[in-house]
Amino acid sequence: MTPGITADSIVNLCGAIGLAVAAAMLYRRDPRGPLTARLVVMLGLVATLFLLRGVAWWTGDTTLDRISLVPASLVPLAALVVTEGLLRRHAQRRLKAAALVGGVVLAIAGAFGPVAFENLHTVVLSAFQLAGFAVCALLLIGRDRAGLLAWENRAIDRIAFGAIIVIPFIITDFRVLAPDMPVRLGALGALLAVTAILIAGASAETQRRGLWLTLLRLAGSALLGAAVAALSPDVDAAQLMRYCAVAMAGVLTIGLMTDGLRAVLDAREPGVLDSIGASNATTRDALISELARQPIFESARRYREPELAAYDPPLLRDFLAARRVLRRADAPWGWAATDPAVERMVALMAARHATHVIVLSHQPVDLIVLAVSVIAADPATETALALVRRLLVQAPEAPKDHAHM
Repeated sequence: MTPGITADSIVNLCGAIGLAVAAAMLYRRDPRGPLTARLVVMLGLVATLFLLRGVAWWTGDTTLDRISLVPASLVPLAALVVTEGLLRRHAQRRLKAAALVGGVVLAIAGAFGPVAFENLHTVVLSAFQLAGFAVCALLLIGRDRAGLLAWENRAIDRIAFGAIIVIPFIITDFRVLAPDMPVRLGALGALLAVTAILIAGASAETQRRGLWLTLLRLAGSALLGAAVAALSPDVDAAQLMRYCAVAMAGVLTIGLMTDGLRAVLDAREPGVLDSIGASNATTRDALISELARQPIFESARRYREPELAAYDPPLLRDFLAARRVLRRADAPWGWAATDPAVERMVALMAARHATHVIVLSHQPVDLIVLAVSVIAADPATETALALVRRLLVQAPEAPKDHAHM
């Protein structure tokens, strides 16, 4: 097996795994959505194509290679079906008929046609696929934006962006169109497209983090591929490109698998806000007791004004009046480090080995002091603490308050 075939096989196998994981992630997010069903079917079809290709090229099985032309021929039809779902309207009958009949004819010809016409079939199939993608792109671009909801327009823009990413990579899969390419990059392009679509579906801040994380993965994998290529005594530009393509496809696939597994594990273990939302607690102390079951609140303790007598509560009132959540890392919190109120707050946090203080009230002084581990200290935790504080402030006190955290 040549280095080119080996690289093609690995990239396609990675593409099959990555697209299968992406389909599972989309289905898990919206298992009953009609658009999700269309996307999952299309991703499953393309994943099957990459799997058949990867196994066929790796084993040298010509039968599997010819069978892989069946899903390849049906990709334009699947793309048109997804486009209909995005636009919430049927495409013209002649377009659907052309996609259906063309796909079936090319599938049969590819699987059972004479080997002598293989090159001709490749040319026709590549033209058919590119024409199908072009038609779908024109339908999406020429859509009536006013007839769709804002989130639907955003979803279409994400899908269109992913399609733009993948088209140049698909061309490399056809040796007739790109005979000098050392490795076929269609599967790598598909991995980039689904990664971009999944990132674009998140909030603005999450999108930025996801984009930087993806760029870091791509840069790191490219450097890894180049480093591995440097170990070969007779490496050339073609071999360098193969190493980099394999490394990037592998890292993107591992990234999708990791993100998917993290989402599953996070869903099985309710977070702080989920725990409060599912709780029947109606008073502040009951909510605090519920919070005590969460790992980040294990060390938390509530301090009312009488318990803070050693820290001069009257002195702390003005300091805490405009504060919600204090982080030890932010000391002196915009005040002078020698200010008596700052010194007392620093002393309180040091005595309790605390990293955060949640201010429930400044008159009378009512605080929750807790230590958040370095591992859990991230922006999501900071946001959760701020929301928890708001919920606790709004919760009524019990008629007789004797409980302590």
